[in-house]
This record gives sequence, structure tokens and C-alpha cells, in this order.
Amino acid sequence: MLNDVRALREAAGLSQAALGTALGVSRQTVNSIETGKYDPSLPLAITIARHFGTTVEEIFHVED
Repeated sequence: MLNDVRALREAAGLSQAALGTALGVSRQTVNSIETGKYDPSLPLAITIARHFGTTVEEIFHVED
């Protein structure tokens, strides 16, 4: 699954550690999500979307 987490994080001027703290996860989890090595649970995906004021569907994309 592709996602826009890195772009949103960088646009907000946040480090991976700062975003992780805001989301209640580790910096490593944020890195794994950004690189596509880990697909977040639905509750975490919703938390990420709410943090950035958008929807899950706008952040996470299925590869065609």
C-alpha cells in the first residue's frame, strides 16, 4: 500500500520522532509506515488522518 505520510509529515515540519510522539508510536513505526514496510492498523490510520486533518483514503492508496 502506498501512502503520503512522509510528504504530510515533512510539509508539517515534523521529524519522524515528533510525529511518532504525537501518534503514540515509535519513530521506527513511523519510518516503517513511510517506507511501506508496515501497514498501520485501522485505528492508527484513522489517528494519522485526524492528526493531519484529512481522510484515511486521501493518505493511503492501493497500488494499481
